[in-house]
Amino acid sequence: MRASFILLGPLLTRFGRVIISNPGGDRIGRRPVNLHVDAMRALGAEIEYRNGYYFAKAPGRLRGGPIKFPQITVMGTENAMLAAVLADGHTVIEPAAQEPEVDDLIAFLRKMGAQVERIAPDRIEIEGRRRLRGADHSVVPDRIESGTFIVAVGVTHGRITLRGAPCDHLRAFLNVMGEMGVSISCSADTIEVDATCADLNPLRCSDIETQPYPGLATDLQPPTCVLLTQAEGVSHVHETVFEDRLEWLGELRRMGATVEISDQHHAVIHGPTPLHGADVEIGDLRAGASLILAALAADGVTRIRGAHHVHRGYEKIDAKFLELGARIERLSEGTQPPA
Repeated sequence: MRASFILLGPLLTRFGRVIISNPGGDRIGRRPVNLHVDAMRALGAEIEYRNGYYFAKAPGRLRGGPIKFPQITVMGTENAMLAAVLADGHTVIEPAAQEPEVDDLIAFLRKMGAQVERIAPDRIEIEGRRRLRGADHSVVPDRIESGTFIVAVGVTHGRITLRGAPCDHLRAFLNVMGEMGVSISCSADTIEVDATCADLNPLRCSDIETQPYPGLATDLQPPTCVLLTQAEGVSHVHETVFEDRLEWLGELRRMGATVEISDQHHAVIHGPTPLHGADVEIGDLRAGASLILAALAADGVTRIRGAHHVHRGYEKIDAKFLELGARIERLSEGTQPPA
């Protein structure tokens, strides 16, 4: 898993040394960990890479200092924070990622006694402490899962109420949904979606572009593409974060979608296009969830291979869809799908 590399910062700052492997993760383009490594070096770490492993040590203790990222990195920001909270001295992280998950980590660390604060939208400052204490914390809701279920409602003409789903974390995505004609109402932590009148109010095409938060999340681009296949007109997709994130659209074409991929970062989707069942294969987590959405909207039976990608990012997704009335079944390889 890609997330395994988040252990570099906290283990290094707590124990003074760590050996950690190169992480895995989705095949969605280059995802180097050099930004994480450079951040640790900025705090005084000595790191060597040999035979697929990073050998890191901190002579004495890590030392606070400026960490300048050449581009925004969410996990890099988190890794730097986790290292700096127990380093000697003052650390400044710029540009710091602004995702809600980063602020949730800040809130958790502060409960543990860390001196960490977001001074400006893209600047985090930390004063290192000698030790932290235990704390209780409720993790922020998963906004990507919320967005996935919103699209599921849109493509199936259904209705849903999502509780524990803050609208403020999904503003850019909800703006796209509003432009397309999906009826959404929000309260502080509840989102209600009603697409039951889709026949009277057809979905409208939209041009979307992914950006770091507070822009449209790259993880919500694939499910949004499924919805765009059901919208009237021509939609344009600009993926700015990962160069291979659009490759999965080839599987969506197997289901009848009219999609043109002009280059690694741009695609054109024509709609509305009826989708039909097909045998497709998951290449990454978000594409897998999106193929499930397409299957829910398609005529006939769809068999999706590689479901393990989805299960590591969506807890009991098949059970949740079953509760909502979907016909979905987890099969082992070689098992025939239901009629």
